[in-house]
Amino acid sequence: MPRALTPEKNRALRDRLNYYRDLGIYDFYRREVEPTPEQMARIEEDLALDMARRNAERDEINEQFANQAAETAFAAERNADPVSALRLIREDLGDCTRCRLHAQGRKQIVFGVGNPEADLMFVGEGPGADEDEQGEPFVGRAGQLLNKMIEAMGLRRDQVYIANVVKCRPPGNRTPERDECDTCSPFLFRQIDTIKPRAIVALGAVAAKTLLGLNDTMANMRGRWFDYRGTKLRVTYHPAYLLRDPRQKGEAWKDLQEVMKYLGLEVPKKIG
Repeated sequence: MPRALTPEKNRALRDRLNYYRDLGIYDFYRREVEPTPEQMARIEEDLALDMARRNAERDEINEQFANQAAETAFAAERNADPVSALRLIREDLGDCTRCRLHAQGRKQIVFGVGNPEADLMFVGEGPGADEDEQGEPFVGRAGQLLNKMIEAMGLRRDQVYIANVVKCRPPGNRTPERDECDTCSPFLFRQIDTIKPRAIVALGAVAAKTLLGLNDTMANMRGRWFDYRGTKLRVTYHPAYLLRDPRQKGEAWKDLQEVMKYLGLEVPKKIG
């Protein structure tokens, strides 16, 4: 690349040109000179830096446009009624490919179901085979038990809202990985902010840890209320765990009784 001449070199060049003019030489031709390897390396480095700068500017502009679009969408979501807001969230989720689960055998996204203005919301960890088939959370054996738990509280399934941390079935019904939960949970948070339930029941350790941002045991998370996103959260066992260990159903019922007391529901002395 050309370099600026110093005043001394400018004077020397001017003197040399005047010397040639005195000799009657007026026309000059520039001979192309191959750059040295060092010069080529410097040129390539300058080009790479310029390209990186241009790419950074482009990415910044794209990010600004994306942020403006997201703000517009969130504003519309905040100002919409719960039914419309949940529809906007579902549209934003789309045919999600944000994490690896979309390529690991899921049939469809399982968004959530229930009353958009529910006082009580249940959150599980992720859909299983039956849920993936039907597109609705908690419809298999664990879902049937959850229905009985809801009925024992004096409620119907359509009076509460049910969702999961991840919206796609993990292969083989494995536990969702941390990065999968981190990628998908913002949609769950938006569902919670839209529904504004008076109480949330986290079903199982994965849901509890993701919602609360804790890495703790069920024993430590159960038995107390957490303040969470403007509402109250209680932790209990996942229905699938209760199917494997029915001895814990009594403990889960104790958790639900506390939720009922908080919501002002009549608490029966025993289930059924």
